[in-house]
Amino acid sequence: MKMEGIAFCTTDWNSVEKTEHPGDPGTAQWRTRTFGDSSNPIRVRVVEYSPGYRADHWCSKGHVLYCLEGELETTLEDGRKFILTPGMSYQVADNAEAHQSYTATGARLFIVD
Repeated sequence: MKMEGIAFCTTDWNSVEKTEHPGDPGTAQWRTRTFGDSSNPIRVRVVEYSPGYRADHWCSKGHVLYCLEGELETTLEDGRKFILTPGMSYQVADNAEAHQSYTATGARLFIVD
């Protein structure tokens, strides 16, 4: 990730429109902003997962993910599982380790990718 062409700005996340993304089961609501050059955009999101949400896919996109609320279980394709609680994060590179998210209780996350 190369952060170029981004002027200083602030974001009021409460004013960013939500988009809904289905899980299997459950839903994810994203508030998304994109920054930087169109050839190397940086996506920044606040994501809220409903209780019982499970991603409907294995993700190979790199992220920096920070847990704001709730609890998130992340399973890697090799079977390892990691639990994030508020104040914890994970980092993974593009195409490094496919991962899938699940939350029994719901979770709110801050994600940069």
